[in-house]
Amino acid sequence: MFENIEFANPEFFWLLLLLPVAVLWYFFKRHEQNASLRISSIQGFAKEGILPRLKPVLFVFRLLALAAIIVAMARPQTEDISTRTKTTKGIDIVMAIDVSSSMLARDLKPNRLAALKKVAADFIKKRPNDRIGLVAYAGEGYTKTPITSDKSIVLNALREITYGQLNDGTAIGMGLATSVNRLKESKAISKIIILLTDGVNNSGFIEPQTAADLAVEFDIKTYTIGLGTNGNALSPIAYNADGSFRYGMRQVEIDEELLKDIAKSTGGRYFRATNNEKLEEIYDEINKLEKTEIEEFKYYKYEEKFRPWVLLAGALLLIEWVVRNTFFKSFI
Repeated sequence: MFENIEFANPEFFWLLLLLPVAVLWYFFKRHEQNASLRISSIQGFAKEGILPRLKPVLFVFRLLALAAIIVAMARPQTEDISTRTKTTKGIDIVMAIDVSSSMLARDLKPNRLAALKKVAADFIKKRPNDRIGLVAYAGEGYTKTPITSDKSIVLNALREITYGQLNDGTAIGMGLATSVNRLKESKAISKIIILLTDGVNNSGFIEPQTAADLAVEFDIKTYTIGLGTNGNALSPIAYNADGSFRYGMRQVEIDEELLKDIAKSTGGRYFRATNNEKLEEIYDEINKLEKTEIEEFKYYKYEEKFRPWVLLAGALLLIEWVVRNTFFKSFI
């Protein structure tokens, strides 16, 4: 009966405490409700019928009517809530991913590139209100997908990123400059680049510092991530006869000073990921640092349900009045 029902004035339910008081009053005063007649003998009167014994039913009708009135005063109602969200501060993000051969190193499981794609996919899914684009770079850089709000397109493009699509090498300047180019005309209040690499800048015709200066000019914040364990890592060192990679231990070389300078000059931060867990923590931290402001509007629609209780109380009082003035008229 009261499913999904709320009460606007539940304090009126305290009046229900009057009901047991009324019952006690009726119990002690019931014999005073009828007029009495003293006679010497009742042998000449017919035996009392069942009707007088039903007289307390009238009091029950009044009691139920009072309870219904109290429920009506508490104002039962249903509430329909509709919400609308408005993004008040959108963020445009470009993820620049190193796809050089060193990204196939196996210090992260199953390798650096596969580990990154998994973590990056989780990051993308956590940004439903932002536009995201992908840039891949090795010896050169290119836009895998422009910034878009369609996350399915971004996730599909991320899955398609593999080694061998570009000439080998690590062109950090090219990767950063290509990312800046995707964001320079963005109208978003906040523009972010997440640049990940596992090496040193050794190719490309744009210097990393030049690309960083462009990011500063267009007010683009850059978070940089150095990927790779400390020390040696099992990495591709040569090709086998069948074209597959031959793996061997190689020293991990990451130009951390360069990455720190890029992050500092653009207002971002530098992170170092030495294993899968650390990489996940870094993307989670970036996700917390760059929050999209969402404004939520709630609309409430109330439907009053007190009228049936008022009608019930009126019906009970009417029945009580009719019964009192018909069946019990000779007794009251």
